Amino acid sequence: MEIDRSNCGIERATGILGDQWAFLILREFFVEGPRKFSDLQDILNISPNTLSARLKKLEEAGVLTREIYSTHPPRAAYRLTEKGAALSPVVLALKSWGEAWTT
Repeated sequence: MEIDRSNCGIERATGILGDQWAFLILREFFVEGPRKFSDLQDILNISPNTLSARLKKLEEAGVLTREIYSTHPPRAAYRLTEKGAALSPVVLALKSWGEAWTT
C-alpha cells in the first residue's frame, strides 16, 4: 500500500475521529438516531464541556448537524449527516474488532 504522507486520509480522519468520545457519540446515533445533548450526556456520563467540544468538532467536520427545537431555553438535537452516516461501516468494524480482540 502506498501512502501520500503529505495528504493522508488516515491523518485527516483521525483529526476528526481520533478519540474515544467521538466514536461513543457516533455509536449513540447509530443505535438511536437523532439525539439531544442531555440524552448524550446522561448515556455517556460525559462532562458537558467535553461533550460540547466533541459535538462542535463533529458538526464543524460535517458529520453531525444541529437543529434547534427550543429557543426558551435554547435546546438543540443532533443528527447524522450523509457524511456521518457513511461512517457506519467504520463504527461497525471497530465494534466487531473490539468484541473479537479485547476483553
